[in-house]
Amino acid sequence: MITIFIRNTFIIIFSAAALSACTQEKSKKIVMEKPTMAEQMKPAASGKFAKGDRVPNETVCMVNNAYMGKKQIEVPHDGKIYYGCCEMCVERIPKDKTAREAIDPFTGKTIDKADAYIVMISDEGEVAYFENEENYKRFLAQHS
Repeated sequence: MITIFIRNTFIIIFSAAALSACTQEKSKKIVMEKPTMAEQMKPAASGKFAKGDRVPNETVCMVNNAYMGKKQIEVPHDGKIYYGCCEMCVERIPKDKTAREAIDPFTGKTIDKADAYIVMISDEGEVAYFENEENYKRFLAQHS
């Protein structure tokens, strides 16, 4: 009777340990496959666009003001489309007017990021918002 009890106890402990190990290994795989928040929010330092290039609005996180190298999450607000790189950005855009507006570096005028002509201004992916292409060209002419 004691032998059966010891054997059953050993089987239960061994099974629990095996199941626990399998569960932990599965968790590790999930964590490793899913990019971290920092990786999601990291601007694309390289890609098909370089400093001085216009970048497509949908590739810019409009909260972090950064070219991300791929299409971002669409955030509709007041009939316009803004873009964010993560859920925090998606929640912030409708609530925070400053996430939807920028200052045109040429005119100093406040503009809507959804309508902006967006240009990458650093090798790290930082962007600037211009009201239109003409303002960007005039800005370049003054700062060359």
